[in-house]
Amino acid sequence: MTQAVEQLGIKSYVAKQLTYWLYNAGAQSYDVMTNISKDNRRLLAENYKIGVNPPLSVKISIDGTKKYLFKTERGNYIETAFIPDNNNDRNTLCVSSEAGCKMGCAFCYTAKQGFQEKLSVHDIINQLNAIPERNIITNIVFMGMGEPFDNYDNVLKSIEILTSEYGFKIGKRKITVSTVGIVPGIKRFLNECDCNLAISLHSPFEEERSRLIPMNEVYHISDIMSALREHDWGKQRFPSFEYIMFKGINDSDRHVKGLCKVLNGMRCLINLIQYHSVPGDEFQTTDMEVVKAFRDKLSNKGFSTTIRASRGLDIEAACGLLSTLKMRDSEYSKKSSD
Repeated sequence: MTQAVEQLGIKSYVAKQLTYWLYNAGAQSYDVMTNISKDNRRLLAENYKIGVNPPLSVKISIDGTKKYLFKTERGNYIETAFIPDNNNDRNTLCVSSEAGCKMGCAFCYTAKQGFQEKLSVHDIINQLNAIPERNIITNIVFMGMGEPFDNYDNVLKSIEILTSEYGFKIGKRKITVSTVGIVPGIKRFLNECDCNLAISLHSPFEEERSRLIPMNEVYHISDIMSALREHDWGKQRFPSFEYIMFKGINDSDRHVKGLCKVLNGMRCLINLIQYHSVPGDEFQTTDMEVVKAFRDKLSNKGFSTTIRASRGLDIEAACGLLSTLKMRDSEYSKKSSD
């Protein structure tokens, strides 16, 4: 922004004023930027638009979760989930980093729609900037559509805006980036960013995980663990592992023992997630009693283990369910492009 204003012959300090209005105040018009001169506002308006693109629609769950639909700059569709937690005074925004996804995870509905595009920094930031809840968001998770490390540079640039003093000033420990295990991205992220890292694990066994997450054929569990163990985590930071449980596939005592072996000695958090199947789905839901027993066995082995509550199931906003495939192929999509 400093470069942008200087190119117009405007003093560089105006860039700082702009960041306040855009990121802190959420301004959608130059007219409200009263500490910037009228002449400078006119120059800015003639050369730059304020890129706040409102969502096309919102679905609201009975539990308060909201799922927003956005159209990207290139005309594709993405979804973003707002997840309130009144018990902990936490409001989480689950953002997308891509339209569609290349990873092909067998259980994920985003994967079924294929890949459309890597989101620009604008499209990532817009998911926060354009919603009514922008000022009450406490946590952000890059766990929406797409693999964040397949769009590494734009995700990192977005995080800079989200966390910096000139941006949204969100604490780095309040942002979590989730990956299926792109090892080069993991190494870069751990060295270049202080935000939280989550690994989508889902099985401790190589062959089984490869059936669930095809990228495991490229970056094996052993490669991921080596990258994590080589890093100096310090006292305040540690990785978390996402573990979606599928009935009869990865919810046995054998899997508990496998996880204990793979994670042995690692300070980490394990998040168990109950998969929720839909009609025609090849995967089935593990009973909650089994999930709780699985958690207790891991906890008894010394691992910090939680069960993540599923939110927004009635609007298909829960983990693995974000997809705009139907929207892209529906009458709604046609109307949106008219």
